[in-house]
Amino acid sequence: MKTRILLVEDDDRLAKLTAEYLQKNDFDVTIEARGDTAETRILSDDPDLVILDIMLPGKDGFEVCRSVRARYKGVILMLTARDEDLDQILGLELGADDYLAKPVQPRLLLARIKALLRRTPAPSETADAPGENSEAAELSFGNFRISQATRSTHLGDETIDLTTAEFDLLWLLALHAGSILSRDDLLQQLRGIGFDGLDRSIDARISRLRRKLGDDPENPTRIKTVRGKGYLFSKHDWQ
Repeated sequence: MKTRILLVEDDDRLAKLTAEYLQKNDFDVTIEARGDTAETRILSDDPDLVILDIMLPGKDGFEVCRSVRARYKGVILMLTARDEDLDQILGLELGADDYLAKPVQPRLLLARIKALLRRTPAPSETADAPGENSEAAELSFGNFRISQATRSTHLGDETIDLTTAEFDLLWLLALHAGSILSRDDLLQQLRGIGFDGLDRSIDARISRLRRKLGDDPENPTRIKTVRGKGYLFSKHDWQ
């Protein structure tokens, strides 16, 4: 069964060229040209991945992302204006899984789509995963539980609703609990690219995870920032 992609793009020529390229690479692609109808299409069609432009008639991509994120569990890849860091950060804050700056090279778009659809490897496939939990399908720390098998997260009796990218990042951090992972480590494992010094995707996602996990943003103890080195998932502080 082919992977289904909804391309939300109002530039008719660009949309058709992009769709044709992705279809040649074995994806099932449909096109939606307006933001105010994209929300209904996303929720009714439930595609595997949405490519969402920002500048759209009717409703912009930010509004669409904000509106569907809590109900749509698939992947959202936003297309942002070149060098507009605020667009990229806002998209990630609203729950987008990744972003690309326009104009986008087709091969780069294809590579990013494949990376986003590729789930984090099972713990048994993670060569450098430390500790006795490295083979586990579920990890527990106090009243926090995260399951790779069911892709679910619980804090006490509460189910934590995470996007695909948020879950993958949290699983990777929890899998290496007690160890510092740099931004480069995280980007290499999650997106297959190194940290260029400018990419804010990990930072934005960490910020969202902290809010959802009840971690104090001013003095986080559950997902700690180790200045100049990266992030550390605490084995403690989960009571």
